[in-house]
Amino acid sequence: MQFILNLHLSTIAIGMYLNFLMIHKIKISNFKSINELELELGRVNVFIGENGCGKTNILEGIASGGVMAEIGDMNDILLSARGVRLTEPHLMKSMFIAKNQVTIKIEFTDDKSNKYAVSHSNYAQDRTKSKKRDNDDKDEILIINFDKKKLQNFIIFCPENYFLRRFEEEGQIKPLGIRGEGLFKHLLKLRREHPEIIQKMNKKLRLIDWFRGFEIPNDLMFTETRLNIKDKYLEDLEYFDQRSVNEGFLYLLFYFTLFMSPYTPSFFAIDNIDTALNPKLAARLLKELTELAKENNKQVLLTTHNPGLLDGINLKSETQKLFTVYRNIDGETYARAVPPLREVKGVEMVRLSEAFIRGYLGGIPSNF
Repeated sequence: MQFILNLHLSTIAIGMYLNFLMIHKIKISNFKSINELELELGRVNVFIGENGCGKTNILEGIASGGVMAEIGDMNDILLSARGVRLTEPHLMKSMFIAKNQVTIKIEFTDDKSNKYAVSHSNYAQDRTKSKKRDNDDKDEILIINFDKKKLQNFIIFCPENYFLRRFEEEGQIKPLGIRGEGLFKHLLKLRREHPEIIQKMNKKLRLIDWFRGFEIPNDLMFTETRLNIKDKYLEDLEYFDQRSVNEGFLYLLFYFTLFMSPYTPSFFAIDNIDTALNPKLAARLLKELTELAKENNKQVLLTTHNPGLLDGINLKSETQKLFTVYRNIDGETYARAVPPLREVKGVEMVRLSEAFIRGYLGGIPSNF
C-alpha cells in the first residue's frame, strides 16, 4: 500500500495586544489527490473550485495532521470524529508517488522556530488498530517547545439540517459535533456561564428579517430540548421551536455559536458554508464571521460554491485569503491565492462574485 503525508505548518503571532498564534503555512504532500501543496493562510480563508477538485482533501490533510499531533498515531475513530472521510487505504494515499513509499510524515513549525514532527510508516496496514503502536514500532517524534493544542482540536464542521433541527445526540458530543450535534447543550452552557454571548447572538441573528429573538425556556423537563423563537410578523403566536424554523436560521445559529463560544476550537474548518443561505446573506455572514474571528481569536478555513459569499471578502486585508483549487492535467490538486482585483481608471470594478461566474478566478467547469 502506498501512503505518504508530509504536512508542514508554521505559525505566526499576530494582534497588537493578544498573543494569538495562527497557522501561517501549510504544506501537504502525497495525500489523496494532493501530490504537493503549500499555502500561506490568513485568519479567514475561503476555498473555491469545481466539485471534486480537492478542496475538502486540503482540510482533511490538516485534520489528519491534528490527529497525529494528539496521539502520535493515526486512528480511524479520531479521524472520523474530526470530519475526515475514511475510505480504502489505496484511495487515501496519493496516486502520484512511488509504490514503495508508505510513510506519513507531519511537521509543524511556529514563528519562533519551535518544531513538532512525527512520522508513521505503516498506516495502510495499521489503520484498523484502535490503540497506539508500541514504542519500538513508532517512528521518531520530535517536540521542541511547540504548543500542539490548536492542531489537536482542529475539526472539519459540515452541519446538517437534520441534526440542527432535532437536537439529537446531545449527550455524546463535546463541544460541538461535525454535523451540528450538541448545539442545544452548548447553548445551555453559554446561557449559564456567558449570558452576554446569548444576548449578542440574538442581535447577530437579526440578519434574518423575520427574526425577533430566541430564548431557552427555564421550565424545560430534564429530557426536553427546545428553543423558543419569535417571528416579528406573527404577533398572535407567542413562539415556535426549532422544528418549525427555516433551515437558514439554524445554520446561522450554529455558525455564530461556533465563532462566539470560548469552548469551541480556535482553529477549524467549515465545509460548504453556503448551505441553505441566500447569496447576499452569505456575503454579509462572512463579514460578520470575519469580525467575530478577530474578536474571539479564531482561525478558519471555509469551502463554498456560492459566488455571493465571495462579496464578503476583503482581499486587500492580509488576514483574509481566497484560494482557487483545481486539478492539473495529471489530476493533482493545486491551489493558488487570488490577488486583489486591479482597479482600472474609468472602468467599473466587478464584484468577486461576478468575476467568479465569468471565469476570471478559475474554479468553474470548462468541460461543458
